[in-house]
Amino acid sequence: MLVFWKENLVLLSVPKTGTTAIQGTLAPHATMVLRDPPQLKHSPCYRYNRFLRPLLSQAGGQTPEVMAVVRHPIDWLGSWYRYRSRNNLVGHANSTRDVSFDDFVIEYCKERPAPFARVGSQAKFLQVNGELGVDYLFRYEAQDKIIAFLEDRLQKPINLKHLNVSPKQELTLSSDLETKLRQKRPEEFDVWEIGRS
Repeated sequence: MLVFWKENLVLLSVPKTGTTAIQGTLAPHATMVLRDPPQLKHSPCYRYNRFLRPLLSQAGGQTPEVMAVVRHPIDWLGSWYRYRSRNNLVGHANSTRDVSFDDFVIEYCKERPAPFARVGSQAKFLQVNGELGVDYLFRYEAQDKIIAFLEDRLQKPINLKHLNVSPKQELTLSSDLETKLRQKRPEEFDVWEIGRS
């Protein structure tokens, strides 16, 4: 999470949406950088609203606007799947090394997924009481719009470096399984649709 005091902006870090690269580039320009532990770096909207927003509002008499990035649900799940297939997770309960992408998505659709498919929810991260909790939501796929917004807001050029990139791997999802995912987790697709493209 990044706080830009003068620019009155907070950037929430939705996991697996490229915000680590943004944070790595913009941290030197931020007033506050929350990078560790991961639970703090990746604080969802409800946690931000409960703890940090009141603190910032009381300190400056203004409520910062909040920005976030959302990724297409299938691509987002693919990134998690690839990330959890890396060598240092082999033998751990959340390793996907010996699991197919289809099986990973099937497990994710369950009410209580196995550890390897417990990756959270972008919709839950971004919503507060069923409503979108951010002022600006950009689709991960619209990198040019994300950069343009931040350059305009921060009044500085931005050149992102790729950080925390998942291992390369071609992944496809059968149409039947995509239909099941959309039926089981419609809120994930709904929140992505809201994002600026």
